[in-house]
Amino acid sequence: MMSMAMLSWGAGSRKGLRRSDAVVESRSGVHFVRPKSKIQDISVGRRIAAFLRGDGNVDYLLSVESSDGKAKPGKLNSLDLKEKIKEICCGDAHVVLISHGGKALHMDTTQIPRRMKGLSSEHITQVACGDQHSIALSQDGQLFTWGQNSNGQLGLGKGEPSTMSPQPLKSLAGIPLSQISAGGDHSFALSLSGAVFGWGKNSAGQLGLGDLSDRPEPVDVSCLSLKKTIFISCGAEHTAILVKDGGVFTCGSGRYGQLGHNSFRDELRPRLVAELWGSKVSQIACGRHHTLVLVGPSKIYSFGRGDQGQLGNGQIVNQCVPLATCALVTSVEQRVTKLIAGGNLSFALCDSTQECQKGPAKHKPTIRKREALNDKKIGKWISNCNSSWEKIQSEITEICSSASSINGSFLETGCDEHYKTSSGYSGLDLSLARIAFEKLSTTKKERKVMLKVESVVRLRLLPSLSPSPAGVEGLRVYLILPELLRVLLKHNRGTDLAVSLAEAILRLHPDSLKALGMLWFSLSDSFIGALVTAFRSVCETLLDGIPKRLFGHEALQKVVEVLQRVYEATHGKVPENMFQIKNINIYDQTILKILESCTCIYDLEAKFALFKGTARKMKEASRISWFQPLDEFKLTVRRTEILESALSQLRSADHYLLRHPLKVKFEGEDGVDIGGVSRAFFSLISKAFSTEGSETLAISKENNDKDSQYLWFRPDDEITRGATEALYMGMIFGMALYNHCTVNCIFPQALFKKLLGLKTTLEDLEELLPCQARGLKQVLDEDEDVVDDLYLDFTVKDHDLIENGRNVSVSKSNRKRYVDLFVDYVLNTSVTRQFEDFLKGFDLGCPCRTWRMFRPDELMNVLCGEVEYQWEELQKNAIYENCKSSDKTVKDLWKVFFEYSDENKKKFLSFVRGTDRLPVGGLARLRLTVHKLHINTDEHYPESSTCYMALILPNYSTIDTLRNNLTHAINHCEEFGCS
Repeated sequence: MMSMAMLSWGAGSRKGLRRSDAVVESRSGVHFVRPKSKIQDISVGRRIAAFLRGDGNVDYLLSVESSDGKAKPGKLNSLDLKEKIKEICCGDAHVVLISHGGKALHMDTTQIPRRMKGLSSEHITQVACGDQHSIALSQDGQLFTWGQNSNGQLGLGKGEPSTMSPQPLKSLAGIPLSQISAGGDHSFALSLSGAVFGWGKNSAGQLGLGDLSDRPEPVDVSCLSLKKTIFISCGAEHTAILVKDGGVFTCGSGRYGQLGHNSFRDELRPRLVAELWGSKVSQIACGRHHTLVLVGPSKIYSFGRGDQGQLGNGQIVNQCVPLATCALVTSVEQRVTKLIAGGNLSFALCDSTQECQKGPAKHKPTIRKREALNDKKIGKWISNCNSSWEKIQSEITEICSSASSINGSFLETGCDEHYKTSSGYSGLDLSLARIAFEKLSTTKKERKVMLKVESVVRLRLLPSLSPSPAGVEGLRVYLILPELLRVLLKHNRGTDLAVSLAEAILRLHPDSLKALGMLWFSLSDSFIGALVTAFRSVCETLLDGIPKRLFGHEALQKVVEVLQRVYEATHGKVPENMFQIKNINIYDQTILKILESCTCIYDLEAKFALFKGTARKMKEASRISWFQPLDEFKLTVRRTEILESALSQLRSADHYLLRHPLKVKFEGEDGVDIGGVSRAFFSLISKAFSTEGSETLAISKENNDKDSQYLWFRPDDEITRGATEALYMGMIFGMALYNHCTVNCIFPQALFKKLLGLKTTLEDLEELLPCQARGLKQVLDEDEDVVDDLYLDFTVKDHDLIENGRNVSVSKSNRKRYVDLFVDYVLNTSVTRQFEDFLKGFDLGCPCRTWRMFRPDELMNVLCGEVEYQWEELQKNAIYENCKSSDKTVKDLWKVFFEYSDENKKKFLSFVRGTDRLPVGGLARLRLTVHKLHINTDEHYPESSTCYMALILPNYSTIDTLRNNLTHAINHCEEFGCS
């Protein structure tokens, strides 16, 4: 039979609760008591103490302070309660009691317990009391506060009044909490994974935030992150924190030595109690101005205020380091099961059974296992759903409607990994979630449970989610639910859940959405892939006719927007094609309006088609009337002075006219521009840039391969402001993009990154200036001594990278900064003015802003054309007029063509199309028309219509004649209207 004992010491410490109690008294003022009836728990406030007996009844005593500040013990009274109590907590002069049924009762100096009306519908599992305020935690994870709010100790926000009606603390909604604690006028909540949130009075730094400012709502005590906090205890103005490895941290007022740091000064941040290092503390308890800790089964240490004997060391002095109390040692080994401190009193509950061999009892999270979702729970629901369906439905509703329950499920418990929860780590083992939801498979019983879970999640859980969760743990639900969605989609369900989940994600505050993006990025390939696949699948469903009518366009927009958010957060980690949806109707204007900002779902060809459609609408919108032809922007240029003549007209042009379709005419030539002349114009002007450069653009000198020499901006300091042509250079390239023409120039990808507002890197510099980039990489890779021997300083071509940079040497410690500044100077700072003008001109030349949906490599392909030539596609897709593919002349044509070198093949392409650069999709997207003339003449050269990509071919007598005449044409016949 269990033998229970109690130790007590401090102000007004009684020798026993009743006369029948067996008491042994020591000189140190510590009383060893064997109560006649078992004491299950004790709670002590400043003027009240309550004792929870083993039978669920409660005794209490009130004390009165005398003129010297010492308490006089009052009479022990018993509460007459109809309900059995399982938990008690005392404030200054009030006590809150929790019944076994989860009901909360409140008793103040009237000594009459009353039901808390504001909590009548809640099942309360835990309570904590400060001097004049109280906190309660419900079974579904909701936190309630009431009482005085003079210092924000209720956590309801700035300016909120005091209230005796319990108010929900919405800012911590969804955080799986394991413990709550309250001090004089401050409060704490501890999450299941060790996140600590504090609020209220902070006059001595008791919140551990590094300052003395009160907090009217919960704040993450970030310095305790990753410490594996498992318990918090609060005094009047100090706080003690116990971590899983047995360490103790304290902060706040140290006036009486209650922090244990061998000093009497305050600590604004939690500081490890060095004297306890290595002692493996298992319990802590704070009185008003003193602290108790338990080491081993029965070793109690105390520190802080001792003027009323509350330290139990036989003295009445304050103590600033932990010293052992004079707890009585009996012939029977004692195990301390719980330490209690409050006001200026101290207690320890003990037992003396074989249980003591198991070691001291430890603080554990109070969230019960049945509130968490797991595969065993789901398995139980499935196996019992026929016999106990009403009870199962109630459990499903209780768990699956609670954000804190879901967020506290599927934790990575191996090696306490979930305690590492941070912005880049969720603390979840999603494989457990996958296993659990996979149980909701195909049988009738399983589908019954699955549909109930889906209904509760969609109708109750998702609408209740906070848009601003207090920490990362509040975001776990957004990682768990896609695994449920994945199973539902296998059964052709889940579209409505996906829409509701998308709505909840998009309601998140930008900071929370950013944090969720970091969690998405941290997921393994399997789980981020499942998330992307699920949302993409729902998008595809919503694009179909029937679901679109059922859900409406708004649902599609929300799901696609979430897919875009995931794409942006995981860019570079998840393959592009996982996001892309095939066969989108780019001609459905309503769909296009919804999808135009969510570019992740398009492949390059679809993006280009969308861009062309948007540009076409802009050109059509510029016409005066639908009955009038489109206005045109006409550009007349000289073939021999193409750059100068083009710039001359652009300088004097009305920039608004650039919205109209471009029509180019070469002086002295008869060609009418239906696309081919424009393509030839941009091809020729590109060659001018690439061979001569310009006032704005220079040819890279580091690469001797003429086919791979990049164009880049001349540095700003080489150009006078009045002479710069960057605006018009940008305008020319923008016009090419807007009119769906390609330019035959080689730009580094850095240009397209800059156009799209993306950051340039050392890899971008390596493409443009490989020698310089290799040197910088060497600086990063070399040993410290080698770096010092390079004698580098923070300059580039006599330009300081930092203030007084020529006098700052590059060392191992600052070389990364040097390289970053070097790259930034070359690619950005040195060409700032040139690029800004170029970008302004580019926007004028291409007023259709949808070009910004392209990635840098895609924009380069669209503007500069593709250079992967699958020449067989040209023959494969050819169209024949006045002839057949089996005609001798046609066969001779293709024989000659495939004999050509790649250079002559490109000349042939330029001859029939105006440029050798390929559009998006390559040669497979081109249709060459071969038109054979029914005249037998060997004297005429082949002709072409570049606007229609047509080759006009005489009926030559021999293949040699065809070869000679075609080769002459592609090399010498450039002017339009001439043959």
